[in-house]
Amino acid sequence: MKDPKAPIGVFDSGVGGLTVLSALRQALPREDFLYFGDTARVPYGGKPLPMVRRFAWEIAGFLLREGVKAIVVACNTASSAALPELAEDLSVPVFGVLEPVAEEARAYGKVGLIGTQATVGSRAYERYVRLAWARACPLFVPLVEEGLWDDPVALLVARHYLEEAPKDLEALILGCTHYPFLKGAIGKVLPGVRLLDSGEATARRVAEALRREGLLNPEGQGRVVHYVTGDPESYQDLAGRLGVRVEALRRVNLEEL
Repeated sequence: MKDPKAPIGVFDSGVGGLTVLSALRQALPREDFLYFGDTARVPYGGKPLPMVRRFAWEIAGFLLREGVKAIVVACNTASSAALPELAEDLSVPVFGVLEPVAEEARAYGKVGLIGTQATVGSRAYERYVRLAWARACPLFVPLVEEGLWDDPVALLVARHYLEEAPKDLEALILGCTHYPFLKGAIGKVLPGVRLLDSGEATARRVAEALRREGLLNPEGQGRVVHYVTGDPESYQDLAGRLGVRVEALRRVNLEEL
């Protein structure tokens, strides 16, 4: 039987999943979390889906060994590559980020999608919502990982990718958890278009499921332990610039996965 007091595992290729973690902490303030950023192998978006699938299984296995009661795949590319297999085969509830935001998108008429090459190429979102337009934006993740979300270059890159979007687009799915950090640049290029990110929708889905399964933590303190496969100091610095306070941080060697 799963322990309600156990932490929730959250993982992404880098810092993008911190947008999902933030929403989860707001929706579930008494829960404790383990956040895993695979910063040694970021970005995932240009890698073959079978490779990303292997990464996802490795990280999920690590989180299970750390005793999590649920896993949130806070990465669109990993969700595209590894769900629903993870959800079917693991011993704890597993949540991805595609279906919750796609459900929200169905309220709009003409919906677009931007994401990594792997996410867009997988056509995973088309299982849940009809898309009028989709575009891979491979430079967006490196921009965020380099801390350039407010730099003028972000606006230039956004214009390059988004200038061909339909003029009557109503909503745009930010199909990568890194992309919410670029909302300012994207909004300038596509004014009036509703930008949909997966954080809040996923957090609501997780909270409802834990409540239904009797897995809400009755006495958690909202603690977060961060794990990274790359340089811890670089991660801590970038997370701080994103407004995330990192109090507990551990480096994980890839051989441990």
